[in-house]
Amino acid sequence: MISNVTHLHNLCKYSDLFPPISDQSVLYRDTFTMALVKNLIVVLVWLVLTYINCTLAATYFRHQTFYEDPRYILFIHMVINDGIQLTVSITLFILSYIFYKINVSLCCFFILVAVFTTRNTPVNLAGMAVERYIAICKPLRYSQICTVRRTYAVIGLIWFICVAPDIVDLFVTLATEPVSFFQHNFVFCLRENVFKDPILAQKRKAFDIIYFSCVFLTLVFTYMKILFAARALSTADTSTQKARNTILLHGVQLAMCLLSYISPSVEIVLHVIFPGRILEIRFANYLIVYILPRFLSPIIYGARDKKFKKYLRMDALRCSCKYKGKPVVPLNKDRM
Repeated sequence: MISNVTHLHNLCKYSDLFPPISDQSVLYRDTFTMALVKNLIVVLVWLVLTYINCTLAATYFRHQTFYEDPRYILFIHMVINDGIQLTVSITLFILSYIFYKINVSLCCFFILVAVFTTRNTPVNLAGMAVERYIAICKPLRYSQICTVRRTYAVIGLIWFICVAPDIVDLFVTLATEPVSFFQHNFVFCLRENVFKDPILAQKRKAFDIIYFSCVFLTLVFTYMKILFAARALSTADTSTQKARNTILLHGVQLAMCLLSYISPSVEIVLHVIFPGRILEIRFANYLIVYILPRFLSPIIYGARDKKFKKYLRMDALRCSCKYKGKPVVPLNKDRM
């Protein structure tokens, strides 16, 4: 198998603020054993996360109470979005080992979906941060501001913000490249190999600076407000401590998503320190920056959220009872 993991960073990233380490990095190859180990790791991670995400999605869609809560609507949107992103990125990872080069049209599709969904995650988390800010700092107006209809409108706005810049890249490429480029050419699936116009790279840099600044300022503002409000109203009970821990986990998840902006410069530094370990550095970067944050959502909303955990347990008990042939006892209505 021919391998090149140079694309791991470029494929899923939504920030091109830093240049690649070196054009010669494409000359690095994994051994067969290392390639097999890496593919087994990513497939195992995909299976575990897909099972977890499907369990969370099934619990959400089985219970009407979640449909009326903006917090859980945004959450399930993030779960589905992360599932798509993970599937696409791992599919491209495996294809790079099997085929090395793929058709430009197929590559274009994979790249756009990966970029859209990767860009969605921090914006969605920023929206969830705003929702928590309103719930904690403006509780009397929460039901008026955070409605189900407005939540779906916010999701639509998130997709528009994340899709529009890269759709422009597609239209420009369609206008400047012949049809045969998409039909007959095969390339190693990098964004730079498909959207080759240098003006597009400059546009992406300008957009990413604006995008990063807006998301970062939103997160700082909302979470500082939430922390100050929690301190002002805090008591010594466990519920307050749990709320603070949840806020902390949100912050960690958001910070890990935003690592995509600085990971290229980190790779440069690590490449200088460990010059012979570029493949291992990029693989570790892929796992830490793009995979690990996907494990935090199930922890925050599955294992720690009291309401969601209640229904997860109920569904697990129901499945267990069906498997053993026992009658299922219905759950009482939630206390709102």
